[in-house]
Amino acid sequence: MTVQVNEFLASAKVRVEAVLDRVVPPTSHTPGTLHEAMRYSLMAGGKRLRPGLCYAAFEDCGGTGEAADWGAAALEMVHTFSLIHDDLPCMDDDDFRRGMPTCHKKFGEAMAVLAGDALSILAFQVLARAGSAPAISVLADALGSDGMLGGQVVDIQSEGKPCTLETVDYIHVHKTSALIEASLELGALLAGADIDQRKLYRDYGRAIGLAFQIVDDILDIESSTEELGKDVGSDVENQKATYPAVVGLQESKKRARELVDQALALTDRMGVRGPVLADLARFIVERGN
Repeated sequence: MTVQVNEFLASAKVRVEAVLDRVVPPTSHTPGTLHEAMRYSLMAGGKRLRPGLCYAAFEDCGGTGEAADWGAAALEMVHTFSLIHDDLPCMDDDDFRRGMPTCHKKFGEAMAVLAGDALSILAFQVLARAGSAPAISVLADALGSDGMLGGQVVDIQSEGKPCTLETVDYIHVHKTSALIEASLELGALLAGADIDQRKLYRDYGRAIGLAFQIVDDILDIESSTEELGKDVGSDVENQKATYPAVVGLQESKKRARELVDQALALTDRMGVRGPVLADLARFIVERGN
């Protein structure tokens, strides 16, 4: 990543983590174990890519004030909720996340389920502070049966079965890209952007979101647990529907680059944060974790 992108993401990370620390109940607040589990997964690090995208679109559309803080915090909470549940034994049964034991390994399955539920609910409570019903609708759409949860269902149903590229695209677009698209649209919407502007950021989000998941599929094969900070090889072990499984590694890499090129073309129509968003798109295919 360029210095500019590193600085932007570092700034976004500090900003959103300060908000998260403020809005999530402390462990001293009953029930303490639940709040400890929520904080354990939420504050475990990570790139904070989705809050960064929200802030970038917000600033690019001329937004000012704290509305983007509520959007960014809500996005990170629902993203963490999805990771907690995705790691559960009934889903991917992973032992590590961000270099640490997964939530259910640390606190037990029941508490992990409840921590994920609580983060999802709190996300909407926090987003409501922005005073925008359309913003709540954008996030809900990204999570529901036509979004992330729908993608998760098809992902589960496709395990161990012959799979088409159409099915893999459906899973990736809904399970991963939907929340990335929503991150950008939320930022634009909270800044007062019109429908055409919001579509520009959604289209960019669709391109980088799909590329992001394709690269994840590739890294699950080519990387290591130490590099990724989470279990690798589980896609093959669980016979998951992935790009490499359907079209092979080289074609997967080619498709990811094509999607990044699409995203780069869209950044030419953006404003002051266009260069940052362009570099973030390049980072998608260059990252090692």
